[in-house]
Amino acid sequence: MLYLVAGLAFLSVAGVGWVFAGNSGGMQKKRVKAVSGDVTSRVVRKKGQVSALDQAAQRRKQVQETLKDLEEKQKKQRKRSLTMKAKLEQAGLGISVTTFYLASLGFGAMVAAVLFLQGRPLLIVGAVTFVATLGLPRWVIGFLRGRRMKKFGAEFVNAIDIIVRGVKTGLPLGECLKIIASEVADPVGSEFKRLVDNSAVGVPIDEGLARMYERMPLPELNFFSIVLVIQQKTGGNLAETLNNLSVVLRARKMMREKIKALSSEAKASAMIIGSLPPLVMLIVHLTSPDYMGLMFTERMGHMMLLAGATWMGIGIFIMKRMINFKF
Repeated sequence: MLYLVAGLAFLSVAGVGWVFAGNSGGMQKKRVKAVSGDVTSRVVRKKGQVSALDQAAQRRKQVQETLKDLEEKQKKQRKRSLTMKAKLEQAGLGISVTTFYLASLGFGAMVAAVLFLQGRPLLIVGAVTFVATLGLPRWVIGFLRGRRMKKFGAEFVNAIDIIVRGVKTGLPLGECLKIIASEVADPVGSEFKRLVDNSAVGVPIDEGLARMYERMPLPELNFFSIVLVIQQKTGGNLAETLNNLSVVLRARKMMREKIKALSSEAKASAMIIGSLPPLVMLIVHLTSPDYMGLMFTERMGHMMLLAGATWMGIGIFIMKRMINFKF
């Protein structure tokens, strides 16, 4: 009987020990699986981070290469001298270079004939004819260029906003450009129409923007072309990027207006100082013709007028450079 009890006790203790040993082995296996799974997930996360870093580095490299190519193209464009044909295109005149030169010669010949019939001295006739033939027409072209570029810059920000709203609503970029070409007033509408027409015949968008920049060399358009070219090559949120560009351009416009307001007094003073001597000479000539007549009839008077005009031109040029703020 004693042996039977001892045997049963031994079997009970052995069973309990076997149960606990089995559970500890299972728990150990679970721990091994958990640790191995944690290590695997860490490795996967590290691989994902490495791949994301590689993609970001590759994108930065593509952006740098694109910016480098654009900078080289712009340097080549700056080195090239601006031809008269390009100036006429920038002014928005649909005439050829030959027509412009013929019109300039005709205007100069008409001015020379009028002065010669009035009996003016040959020196005065030659100087005025030179200015009327070569100076005044080019000044008119420059004035028209500046006015057209100013108008383009004022409306260009609204065109960018149209693209932003169109892209946010799901329209492709080409459709947004067509809307600008048809709805926005000139010169923005006409320039974008040429861009759309070039794209329709197979011209790449970057090349079309480069041609557009040649016709309208504004920094705002340069920023816009850089954004589009980079977005096409590297991808990204076009609406957000163009929205940021619109904010920057509006801030530049506000700064430009502020600078104009602060420099208006200096510009007015320069205009008064520059126009005062010719105005006084005209008044004296009208009130006392004999007093100023010697300046136009005598050789010494011609030399004095030429010297005075030269010094006045130098002074006006210096004042213009002093008040011409580039931004």
